[in-house]
Amino acid sequence: MDKRLFLRALEYDDLEFINKLRNDDTLFEFTCGNKYFISSQRDKKWIEDKIFNNNSQLYLMICTVNSYDPIGYICSTNIDYINRKAQWGGIVIGKEFSGKGYGTEAGKLLLDHLFGELGMNMVYGFWKEDHDASLRMAEKIGFQKDGLMRDYVFKKNRFHNAYICTILKRDYEKK
Repeated sequence: MDKRLFLRALEYDDLEFINKLRNDDTLFEFTCGNKYFISSQRDKKWIEDKIFNNNSQLYLMICTVNSYDPIGYICSTNIDYINRKAQWGGIVIGKEFSGKGYGTEAGKLLLDHLFGELGMNMVYGFWKEDHDASLRMAEKIGFQKDGLMRDYVFKKNRFHNAYICTILKRDYEKK
């Protein structure tokens, strides 16, 4: 399959696009993150933090190869260089690009970077139990469900369960 996407660093020019994504209620419905109202000024500072203070986190824009236009962003947080593990932070893709396999492709690009360039041995993450599409994507790129975290996140006035999933470098290399 030809690569349709590439990852790049965040830029100040991404502010309007990122702010639109981060304020879209429907995009956060199935994530383990909570929804906040975010001003463009706050996101400007947030982007600046991602540009200059990225030792333990990695936020990257997902762009199409053909047009170089961003379609979303992907991240890894809690990067631990001593124990060689990182947390899957998630993928946020514009609604108009969902359902086309971009999340799976971007996820593979991130794992390639984490395992191949940053020397990670394990990547772990949390997926809401009821977000079937996200869980399918995680399994496609090699994550395994290790357990169910009960009442992991409070959203929409109730608690939700989440799976903790992991992938090891050796397992990723076999795929």
